[in-house]
Order: sequence, then C-alpha cells, then structure tokens
Amino acid sequence: MPDAPRAPQRPTVLARHADERVDPYYWLMDREDEEVLAHLRAENAYHAAEMAPLKTLEDRLFEEIKSRIEETDISVPVRKGSWWYFERTREGLNYPISVRAPVEGDGLTPPVVDPASTLPGEQVVLDENAEAGESDFLSVGVLAVSPDAAWVAVGTDFEGAERHSVTVRPLAGQAPLDDRLEDVYYGFAWAADSHHVFYTRVDEAMRPWQLWRHRLGTPQSEDVLVLQEDDAQFTVSVGRSRDDRVIVVALSSSMTTEVRVVAADRPTDPLEVLEARRHGIEYGVEHLVDATGRAWWLKVTNEEATDFRLLARPVAGGEWREIVSERPGQRIDAVDAFAGFLVLSERDDGCAAVRVVPLGDGADPFGDDVLARSWLVEGEVFPRTVGLSANPNSDTPLLRVVLTSMVTPTLVANVDVATRRMTVLKQQRVLGDFDPTRYVTGRLWVEASDGVAVPVSVVARRDRVTLDPDGTPRPAGPSPLLLYGYGSYEISIEPGFSSLRLSLLDRGVVFAVAHVRGGGEMGRSWYEMGRLAQKPTTFSDFVTVARDLVARGFTTPATLALRGGSAGGLLMGAVMNAAPELFRAVVAEVPFVDVLTTMLDDSLPLTVGEWEEWGNPDASATAYRTMKGYSPYDNVRERDHDGRPVRYPELYATGGLNDSRVGFWEPAKWVLRLRDANPENHAVLKTEMGAGHGGPSGRYDAWRDEAQVLAWVLSRIAPEAALEQ
Repeated sequence: MPDAPRAPQRPTVLARHADERVDPYYWLMDREDEEVLAHLRAENAYHAAEMAPLKTLEDRLFEEIKSRIEETDISVPVRKGSWWYFERTREGLNYPISVRAPVEGDGLTPPVVDPASTLPGEQVVLDENAEAGESDFLSVGVLAVSPDAAWVAVGTDFEGAERHSVTVRPLAGQAPLDDRLEDVYYGFAWAADSHHVFYTRVDEAMRPWQLWRHRLGTPQSEDVLVLQEDDAQFTVSVGRSRDDRVIVVALSSSMTTEVRVVAADRPTDPLEVLEARRHGIEYGVEHLVDATGRAWWLKVTNEEATDFRLLARPVAGGEWREIVSERPGQRIDAVDAFAGFLVLSERDDGCAAVRVVPLGDGADPFGDDVLARSWLVEGEVFPRTVGLSANPNSDTPLLRVVLTSMVTPTLVANVDVATRRMTVLKQQRVLGDFDPTRYVTGRLWVEASDGVAVPVSVVARRDRVTLDPDGTPRPAGPSPLLLYGYGSYEISIEPGFSSLRLSLLDRGVVFAVAHVRGGGEMGRSWYEMGRLAQKPTTFSDFVTVARDLVARGFTTPATLALRGGSAGGLLMGAVMNAAPELFRAVVAEVPFVDVLTTMLDDSLPLTVGEWEEWGNPDASATAYRTMKGYSPYDNVRERDHDGRPVRYPELYATGGLNDSRVGFWEPAKWVLRLRDANPENHAVLKTEMGAGHGGPSGRYDAWRDEAQVLAWVLSRIAPEAALEQ
C-alpha cells in the first residue's frame, strides 16, 4: 500500500464565546482551489489502491447483486385519469423509463404487463437513459404530468447540486414549447387549467425561499413571484391536495408551520393563510369533499398533542373539531383524504403503520368515535413496515399499500376498504436460490443508561440467530455483525427488505439497526430526547446497544462493524470517539462530522434552518459547549486517560464534491485529523467528483459502490467468509 495522503497544515483560529479552536485544515473548504482538488484526487487514488486487493471479491459481490435483481422489470401501473402510469427498467440501462398506457376495462384492476412487451397505445413519458446521454450523473427532481395529461414537466440535475432545469414537453402531439425554468428546487405543482405551474427556488444557502408562478408559453422572466420567505429558518414547499382541488404551500421550520392555500382552478388568486405561524406549532393539512359535497379541512397538528392529533373544520368556516385524539407513542405523521375514507400514516409499536378510517355518508362524515371504526393494514412479520404506495386518485374504493420486513421482499397490494380484503399486485422477485425461511428477523430491547428501552431490529441467517417464542432474537454464537444507525431529524429507519444485504447474511453476517433516540421510531418524544441539548443521548444509546450486542453474544469487538450516513455519519464519528475499542471497522457515508464549524457558518447551506435541530452555537454559549463536546472533528483523541495512543477502528468514508448538504471537506478534514492523531489509524476516503449527497445516480453505479463497501466490510469482520464465497 502507498502512504496515506497528507495535506499541508495551515492553522486557522476559530474563536467564539471566549474559546478558541485551531483548525489546521480549514482551507480545504474551497472547491475551486486546485490544491484542494489535487488532494481529493490523491485520496481517491489511495482508496483505489486500498480496494485493489479486494477487486475479485468486489466483482463477485457485484455479480451477486445483479443476479438477484430482475434487471428488465416493471412497476405496478397506477391510474391517473384515463391513463395507467408505470416504470420500466431494462437490462444494461442505468435509469428507469416512465411510460403510460390508456385505461381499459373496469379501470380499477391494473393491467398485467409483460416486461418484454408493450401495451396497446403505450407511450414513453420520459426515458431517463436518453436524458442522461453521455453524462456521468442524472437526477430527475421534477416529473409531473399536467391535469389534462397533455404535458409533462421534467426537472433535471446533471451535477448532484439539487438545482434543476425544468422543461415542459408535449405528450399529445402538440408543438414543443420553449419554456425552460432554471434553478428550480423539488417543489412543483400544476394548476387545474394545465397552463400554470407553481415552483420553488433556492437562495445562495440552498434554502427554498421563493414560490413562483409560470404560465406555459411565456419566458421565465415574466414569471410571478407569489411568495418570498425572508425568515432564514423557514423553507417553502408546494404541492396539491389528494383530490387535486387545492394548491398547498407550506412554510416550515424544524418546529413551526404555516400553510397557505389557493384553489387549483384559480391559480392567479392570492394565497390564503389557513393558520398563521405560531412558534412551536406544527401542522399539515388535507382537503376533503364528503359524500354530501361539503368541503372540509383536515389538520394533523402537535398543538396540545406531543404525538399529534387530527382535527377537522368546514372550509366554509367554523371551529376546529378533534377527530382523533393524541395517543402517546403512536405519532400521527400525516392524513390522506379519499372520497369514502381517511388514511392515517402513524407509528405502531415502533413501526410505520397505515390506519384506515371509513367515513359516513351523512352530514357528519366523521361520527362520534372514529378510532372505533378504524383498522390497521396488517403485516405478517414483525418488525415490519407498512406504508402508502402511489394513490393519485381520491375517488376510489381501493387503497394501494406497500409492505415489507427484513425477510419479506417488498410487496404492493390493493386493499378493498369496504371488505378489508387485500390483493397482492406484485411482490419483489429475488432471483436465484433465495428462500425467506432461511432467515429470521426480530426485535431486541436494550436498556439505556437512563433506563429507557431502545429497540433494535435484527436480521440474520437462521443458523446464526434464533427467535424466542416472544420474537426476541437469540444468538447461536458470536458472528460478524454490521450495526446501522441514524438518529436525527425524527427520521425513522424502517425495517425493510434489501436483496443487496443478502450478500452479507449469506456469509454469516448479522445485520442490526439501532433505533436510537433522535429518530422518530417511538413517537415525537423519542425525537425530543435526542436533539438540541439532549443530542449526546443519541450517541450513548448507540454505544449501549453495541455493548449489549457483544454482552449477549451476538458478536465481538473484533467482528463488529458500523455504518451510517449524513447525520448518521455524525453518529459514527461520535461513537468512534466515545468507544474506539468497541468496533473493528466503520463506514461513514457523506458524514456530518465538523458540526460546530458548520453550525457557526450561516453562509453554508442548511445551517440557519437547522439551528432548531442542533442549536445555535453563535447565539448560545451553552449550545456551543454542547456541540463542541460531541463534534467528531473536534474530539478526535490522540491518547486515552492512561496516556496511551488511541487506536481508532478502520474507517471507510465517502463524500461528494457537489454535495450541498454536507460539505465534501468535512470527511476530508476528519480523515486527515485521524491520521494525525495516530499514524496507525487507518482511514480511506472516496470522493465522488461529479455527484452530490446521494452518490452515483445510475443503478449499476450504485450497485458497484455497494459492492465496494460490502467487500471492504467483509474483509475486516469476516475475512474467512469473504474468501470462501
């Protein structure tokens, strides 16, 4: 192996609150500096040299991944208006092809489509392969068909910077338009007339802050600025209600919401403030027209309800009325309104769940006891994930859902709301000799230092782990184990199936997810216990889980690897500092590891908007000290309490040069500081020079990246298994 890359130390003093930090690599932030780019290229060359001895294993893993996947496949068609929409993938092509076909028959049952043939009247909406051309990267951030089905808006990003160029293309044989909208973010909505569109744009800090209205056939210079949000902690998003009658604009910070609306058939009217922002009050709205034709607003809010409640009031006016009260631990995430029923997306026993609420056909569609009439869409395996699939039509007796578990390939089903009968439309096929009965999944509960039980989802080959009668996993003996974690933004890491993961399981590796506080798995309070001043709880939970897995005999420190990305990369860095002796290897993808420096720089993307998540270290000395106490880059240890050099677990880090969420310099600086702390610390860094936060865009490129990561992990925690396969 060549020597690890080094970079010149050019100390920069960073002072706040009578405290000074010295950052020798602050200069690495300049993406235009050729010396910075040369260093990243040197790191990539070092990574390539590291991976060279593993090339045979990497290739084998890549072929395994491909061999399990139907490379030529289709998604389940979804009806919108008089068309069925679905996606095709074709062997050898990196990107999907979006298509549509005319509706025939009853219009409820999707057509059975042969992946190798086309339906009568089938039409290509967008071929992303043709769109990508010779480009190394493509992300389609906007793909929206007009209400009259005659146009499609396509927003493309060829760099990973998340700024899209939107064009409007004909689908019905009409003349092409010259319309081109630049610097568009993800928010986009058609008006009912199919001539106006709403879209959002970002400021210099990548904050979506403006809502614009465009009329087809006119230049962008004539677009109307509908709204500008000047509070840097708020972002602007736009969409349509489930019934397509309302354009919904949400102005949101991490803990406050304001919604404004306009009728979709009156796009030039002023926006109406549905409920003015009040600090700490969050809400989301849906529009419902009941069986009598009466229109209602539905609101899911945390007002007087930590885990949110559902309220309703007539659009014509009146008081809000509680429909579903708060149920601690069963946070309501959202409500979707259909003609004859509501759907609540919520938490149930730490898992994502779907609750169906039938509506009455009288003057009061809700009745007195909504929950008594409601029911959950059931899954057979626990822990599981149940969620909504695409349901673009609100006037339907069928609900499209998706179900999965760590041993259940993802299935898409229609649920007849009247009979509760579920019809499976498609289940992910895993090619080869896959047999789900060879694997087991279950949930552990690990007691944290403050007595709170932390859930851990586990999946393994049946000879490595067994289940107690209550579903608790028990190890047959110590195994190599990969432990995943995230724990931020109230994001829940749902237990789901991965055919890629089988390459680990089949080699005897146990996979586990620690659902630590800071995530949303157990409701809003779970999140609150792992944010702001309580953020260190996220890290201590994870270390406690890792120690517990070792103590129970699932694994050993010599065969325990970790993985996390973005804010999960912060988790990786923090636990490496806290317990470096506990882990053999760590994968940290686009890791947020220079927390304090980033949160002090309000010119960087996301900083101001995330002060409510992490704290504002510029305004608060307490927040400054808290962040300084856990920021991985600021806490790399050279020696332990006994004065001995600290040896860190081996590190595989990644970054993206065009990443607008986590600067490429964060993992680059961190890797250098680890090497400076102890020459025996082994760390490699791979920077995508043409991509952003999400890494490579094409599926084959993503599979190749995953094969690299899995090869590296296996070589560290299961070298014998890696060689045997």
